[in-house]
Formats: sequence, C-alpha cells, structure tokens
Amino acid sequence: MNPLNHIAIIMDGNGRWGIKHKKSRNAGHKKGLGTVEKIIKTSIKQKIKFLTLFAFSTENWKRPRQEINYLFKLLQSFLISRIDDLDKQGIKLNIIGKKNFSKKLNKILKFSEKKTSSNSRIQINLALNYGSKSELINAFKKLKKKNESINEKNIKKNLLTYNVPDPEILIRTGNTKRLSNFLLWQIAYSEIFFEKKLWPDFNEKDYEQIIKKYKNTKRNFGSI
Repeated sequence: MNPLNHIAIIMDGNGRWGIKHKKSRNAGHKKGLGTVEKIIKTSIKQKIKFLTLFAFSTENWKRPRQEINYLFKLLQSFLISRIDDLDKQGIKLNIIGKKNFSKKLNKILKFSEKKTSSNSRIQINLALNYGSKSELINAFKKLKKKNESINEKNIKKNLLTYNVPDPEILIRTGNTKRLSNFLLWQIAYSEIFFEKKLWPDFNEKDYEQIIKKYKNTKRNFGSI
C-alpha cells in the first residue's frame, strides 16, 4: 500500500455551481467553503499530514473586483470566526503566495499562522495569490543571488514549499483537465485525479475513494 502524506487540491467550480443553481457566483464560493471544512476533517481522519488548497491564483486578479472583494471578505470572516477551533483541532495554517493583500487581511493571515504555528496534526497550505511559474523564477533568482549551483536539491530548498514533502496526489474538481500554474515542480510524480463534480458538490465519499484508489495504485517512478 502506497504511503500518503500530502494531498493538493485545485478547488474548481464554485462560480459555476452558483450559476447552475440560479444563484450568484459568490453563493458558490460560500457553499464551497463548507466543502473545504469537510475535506479538512476527512484528511485528519485519514491521517494526512499536509493538505494544500489552491484558493486564489495570481491569474484570479482578472476576475470582477466585486467577486475578488467577496472572496477575501469570506476568508477574513472564516479565519476570524474559526481560527480558535482550527487551533484546538491541531491544525497548522501556512500561507504560500505573495502576501500583498489589504492591511487587515495581511494582519489576520499573519495572526492565524502564528497562532497555529506549533500544531502538528495536519498542516494546511493555503495557496493565496500563488503562481508556480513565479515561484520557480524567484527560486532561480535566489540561487543566482547566493551564487549557488542550479540543481534539484537547491531549487527545492528555495521554493515556498521547501519544508513540505511533494504531494502524492493532486485532485482537480470541476471537470477541467489542466494544472493552472499550480505546484508545477512539486507534482512531477503526483498521481492526478480530475473530478467531474464541481467543488461544492465534492464530498467525503468522493475524497476517500480517490485515497483508496491511490493506495492500491502501482507506482513505478520510471522503473518497471
């Protein structure tokens, strides 16, 4: 049975869910937050140590300002109301991406990271304003500045996920088959699962079925 420590998820389909149900795209984002909580609980149950969630990409700034503002207010509200509970559950929150948000959101993110920093039950890597190409460019710039050799070990050491094992599984919901500039280096050997369901409809059973399928998959890593 394959070991499993890290699952990464592209949570796609919130906006489409809202439109499909004759509601707003924002209603889909709110519904999707409930799925996040369910998947975190299931990850703890399955003893997953790292869960990386793609919450907002560098490309998402192209969306309507009203939707962007709603997303950040939703995140603020969630952290303010739930950070104590996350802390009690032993959840460590880690933000990956460029933290150039509003002063209030930056303060909340910093506080949330600090408050949960000593927890070890599960680490949630929240990818906010994240883009993998930018991450890799910055890693190469750091290596050049420090005059270090360009090799696999040094590149990994300068990524935003330097202290996290690479994901064994990547899941993308929403019936879209692309990586969208997410963890391009880290998922080199990940098993990828594209799910037809929109993120708000994705449930614990779907998640556990993927985990079970992964554990029974023969992984060769280039060998026979």
